[in-house]
Formats: sequence, structure tokens, C-alpha cells
Amino acid sequence: MKKSQSTWFENLPEGKDGALRLYCFPYAGGSAQVFRGWQRHFSPQAALSLARLPGRATRIGEPAFKKYKPLVNALANDMISELPPAFAFWGHSMGALISFELARELRRRGQRAPLALFVSGRRAPQIPDPDPPTFNLPEEEFISELRRLNGTPMEVLNSPELKEFFLPTMRADFELVETYEYEPEPPLNCPIYAYGGLQDAHVPAENMKEWQKQTSGAFKVRMFPGDHFYIHSSDDLLHALRRDVFNLLLESRLVTSPGNN
Repeated sequence: MKKSQSTWFENLPEGKDGALRLYCFPYAGGSAQVFRGWQRHFSPQAALSLARLPGRATRIGEPAFKKYKPLVNALANDMISELPPAFAFWGHSMGALISFELARELRRRGQRAPLALFVSGRRAPQIPDPDPPTFNLPEEEFISELRRLNGTPMEVLNSPELKEFFLPTMRADFELVETYEYEPEPPLNCPIYAYGGLQDAHVPAENMKEWQKQTSGAFKVRMFPGDHFYIHSSDDLLHALRRDVFNLLLESRLVTSPGNN
């Protein structure tokens, strides 16, 4: 019997049976579809699962969530019905925050933990946001902020029609991130890999290192050339992530080393 397609995740099929499933969560205003091309770097040991968040891609007509708790609860509700034996989370910026809180929500529900958390371009959650909120700025000021961050395509910001279409989702995402309030809990047991851009003025390496306080397991920081959106320009990122995922599989005995074959 064919499994029903999840509303919340698109499971890419290229991984072999029993492969690690790497759930991918996007940055504010973005879609996890930007990670689709990564699958060829991980097959067949890992298969990607792209988060389908409201307000973008196939769910463009749905309002985006403005608070993280309802979103995390909805994601957890969907996941636990078919939680794979081995999985990990990857998230950039807003996606890092979502994946962290989702891992904690699964723990609250007594579910399996991810084998690892890959957090990118996001300061550790216990560090307060030093900047004032921007989600409620007048339109032109909000657009100026988007231009400064350099993560939104210029064709969107320069088109009145596209701005009207996409700005509500961007504002909602920014509100979700900027109104986030960290609630202390025990550290996660899974390893955390913190990835960042060396020229990211918003998230310096010192803030990435503070993620170590959120795990009782292994912890690594990896910094790459580029700004906050280094994920679009750094070839080294995919090489490092692929290596970290494969080493994770070796440590978990989900694959064997080529030298043992």
C-alpha cells in the first residue's frame, strides 16, 4: 500500500532503504526547495526530506506561521506518524531555530531523537537578539532591511506584484524569529554541528560556539567563506556536510567503512 504524501515534508526518493533521512528547514522568507539539488551529494547513504512550510512553494496560498510553537507542534504531529529509524535535522537561520525546537518537542513527547542537529547561520538560542525587531516596520523600511540582508532575490524586491505576493510570508517569518523567547531545558543528547559564514556580521563565530551548551554529546563548529547566505556560494559547505553525515552513519553503524568491505 502506497504511503500518503505528507503535507509538511517532501521525501526525496534517491536514498536506499534504511538510509538516514536528513530533514531540511529553510531560512526566513525562503523555501526548503533550495536544498533539492543537494540530494545527489548524499545518495544513497542519506535521503533528503524538504520541509513544506505554509506561505511558499506548494503551500503559497496558506498563511505562514508567526510564532514558533504552533509551527513546531504541527511539524511534530506530522513526523511522529512515520518517524524514520534514523534521521537528522539541517536548518539555516530560521530553519536552525525550528529544527532545534523540533528536536526538543520530540523529546517532550518521548519520541526518538535525531542522530544529529546541523544548525547553520543562527546564533545559539540562549543568546538574546541584540537588534530591534524589523517585522513590523513600514514597507519601504522593511524592504530596505531585506536588501541589506541580501537573501531575497532582487526581482522580488523590485517588482510591486511580487512584493505584494511574498511580503506577508517574509514578515511572518521575521516575526517568528524576532519574537522567539528561549525557555531553558536540559541539553539535547545528540551531537550538534554548528555551521557559519566567516563574513556573517549578524552571526559571528563566537555566537555559533555557544551552541555547545545545548548538547551533552559531541560538538563541532565549521566556518566557511561567505556572509549570512554563504550556503549559496560555498562549495566547501557540501563537502563538509557530506563528510559529517557519512561519519555520523559510520559511528551509528548504519554503513560500513569502505576499508571493511
